[in-house]
Amino acid sequence: MKLSAPVFRLKREARTLARSKTIALNRALDEIAVREGFRSWSHLASAARDQGPSIRLLSALEPSDMVILGARPGQGKTVLGLELLAEAAKSGRSSVFFSSECSYSDVRSKLSGSGYPGLEKSEKFQIVLSDSVCAGEVQETLAGPAPGTIAVIDYLQVMDQHRSQPPLGDQVEVLRRFAKTRCTTLVFLSQVHRNFDPKIRTLPGFADIRTTNPVDLSHFDKGCFLHEGEMILRAH
Repeated sequence: MKLSAPVFRLKREARTLARSKTIALNRALDEIAVREGFRSWSHLASAARDQGPSIRLLSALEPSDMVILGARPGQGKTVLGLELLAEAAKSGRSSVFFSSECSYSDVRSKLSGSGYPGLEKSEKFQIVLSDSVCAGEVQETLAGPAPGTIAVIDYLQVMDQHRSQPPLGDQVEVLRRFAKTRCTTLVFLSQVHRNFDPKIRTLPGFADIRTTNPVDLSHFDKGCFLHEGEMILRAH
């Protein structure tokens, strides 16, 4: 059954509905799901997941890949990153989410809304929340898990905000060597330039990645780009 809008937009609509009607968010989600022809939000989320981008993306990634997951704000890149990790964890792979943007309750809420309630408690799923996500912390955390681990870093540009850390380009180069040595897949959520115009191109690409300091984007093997519910995976 085709949805009237991407899942992340339906969630946003549910939040607005919950505020306007002064009802619990889970009730608003269920109302949206019924409108879309499903029994409940969990039913809708399960159906969307089975045909969703996280499964397609996971199947396209190889151990040791360096990947950019780029989009403008509000396009669902954090949710997709978490769904990607959830699917990896379900298949038995160690999965790690690094973030200086999300709280633990944010992660739990996003996972539950995507049809993965309680997954944050899985031994295969690790959440690392830090004020300064950096290459050193990523390497230290991932030194233990077995090869084949997949990690999502939220997000690329925040690694460039602390002067106590090496320049972003140097950190990316270090993490590329680490990923290849450890056979670990690293996915970096990334901002896209404000001047990206969907009227000219429907989806952004590597040229639209926003960086304040030089970064050699050839260190990334693949790019996954989102806009208005559409996704494209590009080799680099």
